[in-house]
Amino acid sequence: MRKPLRWTYGKLGRRYPRLALVAQFQLGHIVVLGGVGLLSLYQALSTRQLVAIVVFSQAVVLIENAIGLRVAFRLLAPADPWLRGQRDQRTSVAAWQALAGLPVRFLRNRSRMALALNLVPVALFITLELGLPWYGFLILLAGAGVVLAYGIILRFFIMELIMRPVLERVSGDLPLGVDIGAVRMPLGIKLLATLPVINVITGVIVSGLSHPGQAHLSNLGVDILVTLAVAFTISFELTVLLSRSILEPIHDLGEATERVKAGDYDVRVPVISTDETGELAASFNEMVVGLGERERLHEAFAAFVDPALADRVIEEGAHLAGEDVEVTVLFVDIRGFTAFAERSSASEVVRRLNGFYERIVPILIRRGGHANKFVGDGLLGVFGAPDRRPDHADCAVGAALEIVEIVRRAYGEELRIGIGVSSGPVMAGTIGGGGRLEFTVIGDTVNTASRVEAVTRQTGDELLITEATRCLLERDHGGWEPRPTVQLKGKAERVQLYAPRALLPAAAEVGEVDQARVEADAARTEVGLGGAG
Repeated sequence: MRKPLRWTYGKLGRRYPRLALVAQFQLGHIVVLGGVGLLSLYQALSTRQLVAIVVFSQAVVLIENAIGLRVAFRLLAPADPWLRGQRDQRTSVAAWQALAGLPVRFLRNRSRMALALNLVPVALFITLELGLPWYGFLILLAGAGVVLAYGIILRFFIMELIMRPVLERVSGDLPLGVDIGAVRMPLGIKLLATLPVINVITGVIVSGLSHPGQAHLSNLGVDILVTLAVAFTISFELTVLLSRSILEPIHDLGEATERVKAGDYDVRVPVISTDETGELAASFNEMVVGLGERERLHEAFAAFVDPALADRVIEEGAHLAGEDVEVTVLFVDIRGFTAFAERSSASEVVRRLNGFYERIVPILIRRGGHANKFVGDGLLGVFGAPDRRPDHADCAVGAALEIVEIVRRAYGEELRIGIGVSSGPVMAGTIGGGGRLEFTVIGDTVNTASRVEAVTRQTGDELLITEATRCLLERDHGGWEPRPTVQLKGKAERVQLYAPRALLPAAAEVGEVDQARVEADAARTEVGLGGAG
Protein backbone atom coordinates (compact mmCIF):
# COMPACT_ATOMS: atom_id res chain seq x y z
CA MET A 1 0.00 0.00 0.00
CA ARG A 2 2.91 2.36 0.67
CA LYS A 3 4.26 2.35 -2.87
CA PRO A 4 1.02 3.54 -4.55
CA LEU A 5 0.59 6.25 -1.90
CA ARG A 6 4.21 7.40 -2.29
CA TRP A 7 3.78 7.47 -6.05
CA THR A 8 0.59 9.50 -5.76
CA TYR A 9 2.23 11.95 -3.36
CA GLY A 10 5.15 12.29 -5.75
CA LYS A 11 2.76 13.17 -8.57
CA LEU A 12 0.44 15.52 -6.67
CA GLY A 13 2.99 17.19 -4.39
CA ARG A 14 1.54 19.73 -1.97
CA ARG A 15 -2.00 19.08 -3.25
CA TYR A 16 -1.84 15.46 -2.09
CA PRO A 17 -3.02 15.78 1.56
CA ARG A 18 -6.25 17.59 0.72
CA LEU A 19 -7.06 15.55 -2.38
CA ALA A 20 -6.37 12.35 -0.45
CA LEU A 21 -8.75 13.48 2.29
CA VAL A 22 -11.47 14.25 -0.27
CA ALA A 23 -11.09 10.77 -1.78
CA GLN A 24 -11.02 9.11 1.63
CA PHE A 25 -14.20 10.83 2.81
CA GLN A 26 -16.12 9.22 -0.06
CA LEU A 27 -15.78 5.90 1.75
CA GLY A 28 -18.49 7.18 4.07
CA HIS A 29 -21.02 6.71 1.26
CA ILE A 30 -19.99 3.06 0.89
CA VAL A 31 -20.16 2.42 4.65
CA VAL A 32 -23.66 3.90 4.91
CA LEU A 33 -24.77 1.95 1.84
CA GLY A 34 -23.53 -1.18 3.60
CA GLY A 35 -25.54 -0.15 6.65
CA VAL A 36 -28.70 0.03 4.55
CA GLY A 37 -27.89 -3.43 3.21
CA LEU A 38 -27.54 -4.67 6.80
CA LEU A 39 -30.97 -3.23 7.61
CA SER A 40 -32.48 -5.11 4.67
CA LEU A 41 -31.33 -8.39 6.26
CA TYR A 42 -33.56 -7.71 9.27
CA GLN A 43 -36.43 -5.68 7.78
CA ALA A 44 -38.34 -6.27 4.55
CA LEU A 45 -38.12 -3.16 2.36
CA SER A 46 -40.06 -2.23 -0.72
CA THR A 47 -38.19 -0.74 -3.64
CA ARG A 48 -39.58 2.70 -2.85
CA GLN A 49 -38.58 2.44 0.81
CA LEU A 50 -35.11 1.20 -0.10
CA VAL A 51 -34.55 4.06 -2.55
CA ALA A 52 -35.87 6.65 -0.08
CA ILE A 53 -33.62 5.39 2.72
CA VAL A 54 -30.58 5.26 0.41
CA VAL A 55 -31.18 8.78 -0.94
CA PHE A 56 -31.75 10.28 2.52
CA SER A 57 -28.78 8.56 4.15
CA GLN A 58 -26.46 9.50 1.27
CA ALA A 59 -27.61 13.11 1.49
CA VAL A 60 -26.80 13.11 5.21
CA VAL A 61 -23.34 11.69 4.48
CA LEU A 62 -22.80 14.34 1.79
CA ILE A 63 -23.56 17.12 4.29
CA GLU A 64 -21.42 15.52 7.00
CA ASN A 65 -18.53 15.08 4.54
CA ALA A 66 -18.67 18.75 3.54
CA ILE A 67 -18.51 19.86 7.17
CA GLY A 68 -15.90 17.23 8.03
CA LEU A 69 -13.62 18.24 5.15
CA ARG A 70 -13.81 21.86 6.22
CA VAL A 71 -12.70 20.85 9.72
CA ALA A 72 -9.94 18.57 8.36
CA PHE A 73 -8.59 21.30 6.06
CA ARG A 74 -8.49 23.73 9.01
CA LEU A 75 -6.57 21.20 11.11
CA LEU A 76 -4.19 20.68 8.18
CA ALA A 77 -3.47 24.41 7.74
CA PRO A 78 -0.31 24.52 9.95
CA ALA A 79 1.37 22.16 7.46
CA ASP A 80 0.81 24.51 4.49
CA PRO A 81 4.09 26.50 4.78
CA TRP A 82 6.10 23.27 4.69
CA LEU A 83 4.00 21.89 1.82
CA ARG A 84 4.64 25.09 -0.16
CA GLY A 85 8.39 24.60 0.19
CA GLN A 86 9.28 26.64 3.28
CA ARG A 87 11.39 23.92 4.86
CA ASP A 88 12.92 25.19 8.11
CA GLN A 89 12.88 23.79 11.63
CA ARG A 90 9.78 25.70 12.75
CA THR A 91 7.65 24.82 9.72
CA SER A 92 8.82 21.20 9.79
CA VAL A 93 7.73 20.75 13.42
CA ALA A 94 4.40 22.47 12.73
CA ALA A 95 3.79 20.32 9.64
CA TRP A 96 4.66 17.10 11.43
CA GLN A 97 2.40 17.88 14.38
CA ALA A 98 -0.48 18.84 12.08
CA LEU A 99 -0.18 15.76 9.85
CA ALA A 100 0.56 13.22 12.58
CA GLY A 101 -2.09 14.62 14.91
CA LEU A 102 -4.78 15.01 12.23
CA PRO A 103 -6.62 11.69 12.87
CA VAL A 104 -6.83 12.22 16.64
CA ARG A 105 -7.75 15.91 16.42
CA PHE A 106 -10.39 15.19 13.79
CA LEU A 107 -11.84 12.40 15.92
CA ARG A 108 -12.10 14.72 18.91
CA ASN A 109 -13.67 17.49 16.83
CA ARG A 110 -16.19 15.43 14.86
CA SER A 111 -17.22 12.44 17.02
CA ARG A 112 -20.06 14.20 18.86
CA MET A 113 -21.11 16.15 15.77
CA ALA A 114 -21.31 12.91 13.77
CA LEU A 115 -23.79 11.53 16.28
CA ALA A 116 -26.00 14.58 15.90
CA LEU A 117 -25.80 14.79 12.09
CA ASN A 118 -25.86 11.10 11.18
CA LEU A 119 -27.21 8.89 13.89
CA VAL A 120 -30.42 10.59 15.04
CA PRO A 121 -31.70 11.92 11.68
CA VAL A 122 -31.17 8.61 9.85
CA ALA A 123 -32.74 6.47 12.59
CA LEU A 124 -35.69 8.86 12.87
CA PHE A 125 -36.25 8.98 9.10
CA ILE A 126 -36.23 5.19 8.75
CA THR A 127 -38.60 4.81 11.70
CA LEU A 128 -41.07 7.22 10.12
CA GLU A 129 -40.61 5.86 6.60
CA LEU A 130 -41.31 2.28 7.67
CA GLY A 131 -44.00 3.21 10.19
CA LEU A 132 -42.23 1.41 13.03
CA PRO A 133 -43.24 1.59 16.71
CA TRP A 134 -41.25 3.80 19.11
CA TYR A 135 -38.96 1.00 20.22
CA GLY A 136 -38.01 0.51 16.57
CA PHE A 137 -36.32 3.91 16.73
CA LEU A 138 -34.15 2.70 19.62
CA ILE A 139 -33.20 -0.47 17.74
CA LEU A 140 -32.37 1.53 14.61
CA LEU A 141 -30.41 3.98 16.75
CA ALA A 142 -28.31 1.10 18.10
CA GLY A 143 -27.82 -0.40 14.62
CA ALA A 144 -26.86 2.95 13.12
CA GLY A 145 -24.47 3.45 16.04
CA VAL A 146 -22.66 0.22 15.18
CA VAL A 147 -22.33 1.29 11.54
CA LEU A 148 -21.22 4.78 12.56
CA ALA A 149 -18.58 3.40 14.97
CA TYR A 150 -17.24 1.22 12.17
CA GLY A 151 -17.10 4.23 9.84
CA ILE A 152 -15.30 6.39 12.41
CA ILE A 153 -12.67 3.72 13.05
CA LEU A 154 -12.21 3.12 9.32
CA ARG A 155 -11.81 6.85 8.68
CA PHE A 156 -9.29 7.17 11.54
CA PHE A 157 -6.97 4.43 10.29
CA ILE A 158 -7.22 5.40 6.62
CA MET A 159 -6.47 9.01 7.55
CA GLU A 160 -3.32 7.78 9.33
CA LEU A 161 -2.39 5.67 6.31
CA ILE A 162 -2.75 8.36 3.63
CA MET A 163 -0.67 10.87 5.62
CA ARG A 164 2.33 8.54 5.96
CA PRO A 165 4.05 9.43 2.65
CA VAL A 166 4.04 13.11 3.64
CA LEU A 167 5.15 12.35 7.20
CA GLU A 168 8.07 10.31 5.84
CA ARG A 169 9.33 13.42 4.03
CA VAL A 170 8.61 15.80 6.91
CA SER A 171 10.36 13.57 9.45
CA GLY A 172 13.60 13.96 7.52
CA ASP A 173 13.54 17.71 8.33
CA LEU A 174 12.68 17.31 12.01
CA PRO A 175 15.18 18.31 14.70
CA LEU A 176 16.17 15.69 17.23
CA GLY A 177 14.02 15.50 20.35
CA VAL A 178 10.76 16.76 18.83
CA ASP A 179 7.76 16.02 21.06
CA ILE A 180 5.65 13.25 19.51
CA GLY A 181 3.27 12.86 22.42
CA ALA A 182 1.17 16.03 22.17
CA VAL A 183 -1.84 14.48 20.37
CA ARG A 184 -0.97 10.82 20.40
CA MET A 185 -3.37 7.92 20.78
CA PRO A 186 -1.70 4.96 22.50
CA LEU A 187 -1.62 1.70 20.59
CA GLY A 188 -3.42 -0.06 23.45
CA ILE A 189 -6.41 2.30 23.14
CA LYS A 190 -6.52 1.70 19.39
CA LEU A 191 -6.66 -2.06 19.88
CA LEU A 192 -9.20 -1.97 22.72
CA ALA A 193 -11.48 0.40 20.81
CA THR A 194 -11.21 -1.27 17.41
CA LEU A 195 -11.43 -5.01 17.99
CA PRO A 196 -14.73 -5.02 19.95
CA VAL A 197 -16.42 -2.90 17.27
CA ILE A 198 -15.19 -5.29 14.58
CA ASN A 199 -16.58 -8.21 16.60
CA VAL A 200 -19.97 -6.51 16.95
CA ILE A 201 -20.36 -5.57 13.28
CA THR A 202 -19.18 -9.02 12.20
CA GLY A 203 -21.58 -10.77 14.57
CA VAL A 204 -24.57 -8.73 13.41
CA ILE A 205 -23.81 -9.35 9.73
CA VAL A 206 -23.29 -13.09 10.25
CA SER A 207 -26.52 -13.36 12.23
CA GLY A 208 -28.48 -11.54 9.54
CA LEU A 209 -27.02 -13.67 6.76
CA SER A 210 -27.74 -16.87 8.71
CA HIS A 211 -31.52 -16.32 8.54
CA PRO A 212 -32.25 -14.78 5.13
CA GLY A 213 -35.87 -13.66 4.88
CA GLN A 214 -36.66 -14.85 8.42
CA ALA A 215 -35.02 -12.22 10.62
CA HIS A 216 -37.02 -9.31 12.00
CA LEU A 217 -36.05 -5.87 13.25
CA SER A 218 -36.45 -7.08 16.82
CA ASN A 219 -33.82 -9.71 16.04
CA LEU A 220 -31.42 -6.88 15.16
CA GLY A 221 -31.76 -5.45 18.66
CA VAL A 222 -31.18 -8.86 20.24
CA ASP A 223 -28.20 -9.56 17.98
CA ILE A 224 -26.60 -6.23 18.88
CA LEU A 225 -27.03 -6.90 22.60
CA VAL A 226 -25.62 -10.43 22.28
CA THR A 227 -22.62 -9.37 20.19
CA LEU A 228 -21.92 -6.48 22.56
CA ALA A 229 -21.99 -8.89 25.49
CA VAL A 230 -19.62 -11.28 23.71
CA ALA A 231 -17.36 -8.46 22.50
CA PHE A 232 -16.90 -7.04 25.99
CA THR A 233 -16.54 -10.37 27.83
CA ILE A 234 -15.06 -13.32 25.96
CA SER A 235 -13.66 -11.34 23.02
CA PHE A 236 -12.52 -8.48 25.24
CA GLU A 237 -10.37 -10.86 27.27
CA LEU A 238 -8.71 -12.07 24.08
CA THR A 239 -8.31 -8.46 22.95
CA VAL A 240 -6.54 -7.58 26.19
CA LEU A 241 -4.23 -10.58 25.86
CA LEU A 242 -3.45 -9.65 22.25
CA SER A 243 -2.77 -6.06 23.29
CA ARG A 244 -0.36 -7.17 25.99
CA SER A 245 1.47 -9.54 23.66
CA ILE A 246 2.11 -6.58 21.36
CA LEU A 247 2.52 -3.75 23.84
CA GLU A 248 4.76 -5.36 26.46
CA PRO A 249 7.66 -5.99 24.02
CA ILE A 250 7.20 -2.43 22.71
CA HIS A 251 7.27 -1.14 26.29
CA ASP A 252 10.50 -3.08 26.91
CA LEU A 253 12.00 -1.53 23.78
CA GLY A 254 10.95 1.94 24.91
CA GLU A 255 12.59 1.51 28.32
CA ALA A 256 15.75 0.11 26.75
CA THR A 257 15.89 2.99 24.28
CA GLU A 258 15.77 5.52 27.13
CA ARG A 259 18.63 3.73 28.86
CA VAL A 260 20.70 3.76 25.66
CA LYS A 261 20.00 7.49 25.29
CA ALA A 262 21.37 7.89 28.82
CA GLY A 263 24.59 6.10 27.78
CA ASP A 264 23.89 2.57 29.06
CA TYR A 265 25.13 0.26 26.28
CA ASP A 266 24.91 -2.86 28.44
CA VAL A 267 21.11 -2.92 28.35
CA ARG A 268 19.44 -5.85 26.56
CA VAL A 269 15.80 -6.38 25.63
CA PRO A 270 14.40 -9.83 26.51
CA VAL A 271 13.41 -11.76 23.38
CA ILE A 272 10.11 -13.32 24.51
CA SER A 273 8.41 -14.27 21.24
CA THR A 274 9.10 -15.64 17.78
CA ASP A 275 7.02 -13.04 15.92
CA GLU A 276 8.06 -9.65 14.54
CA THR A 277 8.39 -8.14 18.03
CA GLY A 278 10.85 -10.89 18.94
CA GLU A 279 12.85 -10.22 15.77
CA LEU A 280 12.78 -6.50 16.57
CA ALA A 281 14.08 -7.14 20.09
CA ALA A 282 16.90 -9.32 18.77
CA SER A 283 17.82 -6.68 16.18
CA PHE A 284 17.75 -4.00 18.87
CA ASN A 285 20.17 -6.01 21.00
CA GLU A 286 22.53 -6.41 18.03
CA MET A 287 22.33 -2.66 17.40
CA VAL A 288 23.15 -1.85 21.04
CA VAL A 289 26.17 -4.17 20.91
CA GLY A 290 27.35 -2.26 17.83
CA LEU A 291 26.75 1.09 19.53
CA GLY A 292 28.69 -0.11 22.57
CA GLU A 293 31.62 -1.15 20.39
CA ARG A 294 31.51 2.20 18.60
CA GLU A 295 31.46 4.06 21.92
CA ARG A 296 34.46 2.07 23.15
CA LEU A 297 36.29 2.88 19.92
CA HIS A 298 35.37 6.52 20.35
CA GLU A 299 36.69 6.51 23.91
CA ALA A 300 39.89 4.79 22.79
CA PHE A 301 40.22 7.22 19.87
CA ALA A 302 39.68 10.17 22.20
CA ALA A 303 42.45 8.86 24.45
CA PHE A 304 44.93 9.27 21.58
CA VAL A 305 43.32 12.32 19.99
CA ASP A 306 41.77 15.39 21.60
CA PRO A 307 38.04 14.67 22.27
CA ALA A 308 36.86 17.70 20.29
CA LEU A 309 39.05 16.68 17.37
CA ALA A 310 37.82 13.09 17.67
CA ASP A 311 34.20 14.27 17.44
CA ARG A 312 34.99 16.34 14.37
CA VAL A 313 36.77 13.45 12.66
CA ILE A 314 33.76 11.20 13.35
CA GLU A 315 31.40 13.82 11.89
CA GLU A 316 33.48 14.95 8.89
CA GLY A 317 35.78 12.00 8.17
CA ALA A 318 39.48 11.46 8.68
CA HIS A 319 40.66 13.90 6.02
CA LEU A 320 40.32 17.42 7.44
CA ALA A 321 41.37 19.68 4.60
CA GLY A 322 44.36 21.90 5.26
CA GLU A 323 43.52 25.55 5.90
CA ASP A 324 45.40 28.67 6.91
CA VAL A 325 44.25 29.82 10.33
CA GLU A 326 45.34 32.26 13.01
CA VAL A 327 46.16 30.37 16.22
CA THR A 328 48.07 30.59 19.45
CA VAL A 329 50.54 27.82 20.14
CA LEU A 330 51.67 26.85 23.62
CA PHE A 331 54.76 24.71 24.17
CA VAL A 332 55.42 23.16 27.60
CA ASP A 333 58.67 21.43 28.50
CA ILE A 334 59.90 19.82 31.73
CA ARG A 335 63.31 21.15 32.75
CA GLY A 336 66.00 18.65 33.61
CA PHE A 337 63.85 15.68 32.68
CA THR A 338 66.60 14.04 30.64
CA ALA A 339 68.76 13.70 33.74
CA PHE A 340 65.79 12.29 35.68
CA ALA A 341 65.11 9.76 32.93
CA GLU A 342 68.73 8.59 32.90
CA ARG A 343 68.69 7.71 36.60
CA SER A 344 65.13 6.28 36.68
CA SER A 345 63.52 3.10 35.40
CA ALA A 346 61.38 3.18 32.28
CA SER A 347 58.19 2.52 34.24
CA GLU A 348 58.99 5.37 36.63
CA VAL A 349 59.62 7.74 33.72
CA VAL A 350 56.31 6.81 32.08
CA ARG A 351 54.46 7.12 35.39
CA ARG A 352 55.91 10.59 36.01
CA LEU A 353 55.05 11.79 32.49
CA ASN A 354 51.51 10.40 32.64
CA GLY A 355 50.92 12.03 36.02
CA PHE A 356 52.19 15.34 34.64
CA TYR A 357 50.03 15.20 31.52
CA GLU A 358 46.97 14.09 33.52
CA ARG A 359 47.16 17.45 35.26
CA ILE A 360 47.79 19.79 32.36
CA VAL A 361 45.87 18.30 29.39
CA PRO A 362 42.43 18.85 31.04
CA ILE A 363 43.42 22.49 31.51
CA LEU A 364 44.02 22.87 27.77
CA ILE A 365 40.69 21.26 26.93
CA ARG A 366 38.75 23.27 29.52
CA ARG A 367 40.26 26.49 28.16
CA GLY A 368 39.23 25.69 24.59
CA GLY A 369 42.47 24.23 23.20
CA HIS A 370 43.77 20.74 22.59
CA ALA A 371 46.96 18.77 23.11
CA ASN A 372 48.19 18.47 19.55
CA LYS A 373 51.41 16.56 20.12
CA PHE A 374 53.44 14.96 22.90
CA VAL A 375 57.20 15.27 22.35
CA GLY A 376 58.85 13.20 25.06
CA ASP A 377 58.80 15.51 28.08
CA GLY A 378 57.20 18.32 26.06
CA LEU A 379 53.69 19.10 24.89
CA LEU A 380 52.37 21.21 22.03
CA GLY A 381 48.99 22.82 22.74
CA VAL A 382 46.97 24.61 20.06
CA PHE A 383 44.19 27.17 20.49
CA GLY A 384 42.10 28.22 17.47
CA ALA A 385 42.28 25.02 15.38
CA PRO A 386 40.54 22.89 14.31
CA ASP A 387 37.72 24.90 15.92
CA ARG A 388 38.12 28.60 15.26
CA ARG A 389 37.86 31.00 18.20
CA PRO A 390 38.65 34.73 18.20
CA ASP A 391 39.95 34.73 21.80
CA HIS A 392 42.58 32.04 21.19
CA ALA A 393 45.40 34.19 22.63
CA ASP A 394 43.59 34.85 25.92
CA CYS A 395 42.62 31.18 26.19
CA ALA A 396 46.20 30.02 25.65
CA VAL A 397 47.69 32.52 28.11
CA GLY A 398 45.03 31.67 30.70
CA ALA A 399 45.84 27.98 30.29
CA ALA A 400 49.60 28.63 30.59
CA LEU A 401 49.17 30.62 33.81
CA GLU A 402 46.97 27.90 35.28
CA ILE A 403 49.45 25.17 34.29
CA VAL A 404 52.28 26.98 36.08
CA GLU A 405 50.18 27.31 39.25
CA ILE A 406 49.08 23.66 39.13
CA VAL A 407 52.65 22.41 38.65
CA ARG A 408 53.93 24.60 41.49
CA ARG A 409 51.31 23.24 43.90
CA ALA A 410 51.67 19.60 42.78
CA TYR A 411 55.46 19.31 42.49
CA GLY A 412 57.04 22.29 44.25
CA GLU A 413 60.76 22.44 43.52
CA GLU A 414 60.84 18.79 42.48
CA LEU A 415 59.73 19.54 38.93
CA ARG A 416 60.15 22.79 36.99
CA ILE A 417 58.67 23.68 33.63
CA GLY A 418 59.06 26.27 30.92
CA ILE A 419 56.24 27.47 28.66
CA GLY A 420 56.55 29.42 25.44
CA VAL A 421 53.49 31.01 23.83
CA SER A 422 53.34 32.44 20.32
CA SER A 423 50.53 33.57 18.01
CA GLY A 424 50.34 33.72 14.25
CA PRO A 425 49.24 31.96 11.06
CA VAL A 426 49.66 28.21 10.60
CA MET A 427 48.49 25.54 8.19
CA ALA A 428 46.13 23.20 10.07
CA GLY A 429 44.90 19.86 8.71
CA THR A 430 45.50 16.13 8.52
CA ILE A 431 48.74 14.88 7.01
CA GLY A 432 50.15 11.41 6.57
CA GLY A 433 49.99 8.37 4.34
CA GLY A 434 49.95 4.60 4.25
CA GLY A 435 46.82 4.52 6.38
CA ARG A 436 48.37 6.69 9.11
CA LEU A 437 47.03 10.23 9.49
CA GLU A 438 47.64 12.95 12.04
CA PHE A 439 46.03 16.32 12.62
CA THR A 440 48.78 18.87 13.02
CA VAL A 441 49.66 22.53 12.67
CA ILE A 442 52.66 23.58 10.59
CA GLY A 443 54.32 26.95 10.41
CA ASP A 444 56.77 29.41 11.89
CA THR A 445 54.42 30.06 14.83
CA VAL A 446 54.94 26.49 16.05
CA ASN A 447 58.72 26.71 15.98
CA THR A 448 58.63 30.16 17.54
CA ALA A 449 56.74 28.78 20.55
CA SER A 450 59.36 26.07 21.08
CA ARG A 451 62.20 28.60 20.74
CA VAL A 452 60.52 30.96 23.20
CA GLU A 453 60.25 28.08 25.67
CA ALA A 454 64.01 27.55 25.25
CA VAL A 455 64.56 31.19 26.24
CA THR A 456 62.81 30.56 29.59
CA ARG A 457 65.80 28.43 30.56
CA GLN A 458 68.03 31.51 30.17
CA THR A 459 65.76 34.09 31.80
CA GLY A 460 64.60 31.84 34.64
CA ASP A 461 60.95 32.51 33.82
CA GLU A 462 58.37 29.76 33.77
CA LEU A 463 56.30 31.48 31.07
CA LEU A 464 57.18 33.79 28.22
CA ILE A 465 54.94 35.12 25.45
CA THR A 466 55.77 36.90 22.22
CA GLU A 467 54.85 40.44 21.25
CA ALA A 468 52.44 38.96 18.68
CA THR A 469 50.54 37.18 21.44
CA ARG A 470 50.50 40.18 23.78
CA CYS A 471 48.99 42.36 21.06
CA LEU A 472 46.07 39.93 20.67
CA LEU A 473 45.21 39.82 24.37
CA GLU A 474 41.89 41.34 25.36
CA ARG A 475 42.55 40.83 29.08
CA ASP A 476 45.47 42.04 31.18
CA HIS A 477 46.19 38.72 32.96
CA GLY A 478 47.95 40.60 35.78
CA GLY A 479 50.30 42.64 33.61
CA TRP A 480 53.50 41.84 31.72
CA GLU A 481 57.18 42.46 32.30
CA PRO A 482 59.32 42.93 29.16
CA ARG A 483 62.40 40.77 28.74
CA PRO A 484 65.48 41.49 26.63
CA THR A 485 64.87 40.99 22.93
CA VAL A 486 66.26 37.79 21.45
CA GLN A 487 67.28 36.71 18.01
CA LEU A 488 65.31 33.59 17.13
CA LYS A 489 66.19 31.26 14.29
CA GLY A 490 64.23 32.11 11.15
CA LYS A 491 63.46 35.66 12.32
CA ALA A 492 65.05 38.63 10.55
CA GLU A 493 64.48 40.88 13.55
CA ARG A 494 64.93 40.37 17.24
CA VAL A 495 61.79 39.28 19.10
CA GLN A 496 60.39 41.04 22.14
CA LEU A 497 59.26 38.65 24.89
CA TYR A 498 57.19 39.22 28.03
CA ALA A 499 56.89 37.46 31.38
CA PRO A 500 53.70 37.62 33.47
CA ARG A 501 54.00 39.78 36.57
CA ALA A 502 51.59 37.41 38.36
CA LEU A 503 54.27 34.70 38.39
CA LEU A 504 57.31 36.83 39.15
CA PRO A 505 59.06 36.76 42.54
CA ALA A 506 60.63 39.94 43.87
CA ALA A 507 62.04 42.08 41.06
CA ALA A 508 65.35 40.75 39.81
CA GLU A 509 67.76 41.72 37.12
CA VAL A 510 67.61 39.64 33.99
CA GLY A 511 70.93 39.26 32.28
CA GLU A 512 71.81 38.80 28.65
CA VAL A 513 70.42 35.76 26.94
CA ASP A 514 72.92 33.11 25.84
CA GLN A 515 71.94 33.00 22.17
CA ALA A 516 73.92 29.84 21.39
CA ARG A 517 72.29 27.94 24.22
CA VAL A 518 68.84 29.11 23.13
CA GLU A 519 69.45 27.79 19.63
CA ALA A 520 70.73 24.45 20.98
CA ASP A 521 67.71 23.97 23.25
CA ALA A 522 65.29 24.96 20.48
CA ALA A 523 66.92 22.62 17.97
CA ARG A 524 66.50 19.71 20.39
CA THR A 525 62.79 20.43 20.66
CA GLU A 526 62.18 20.95 16.93
CA VAL A 527 63.42 17.46 16.13
CA GLY A 528 60.34 16.14 17.94
CA LEU A 529 57.98 18.77 16.60
CA GLY A 530 58.91 18.38 12.98
CA GLY A 531 57.51 21.89 12.39
CA ALA A 532 58.28 24.12 9.44
CA GLY A 533 60.99 26.65 10.03
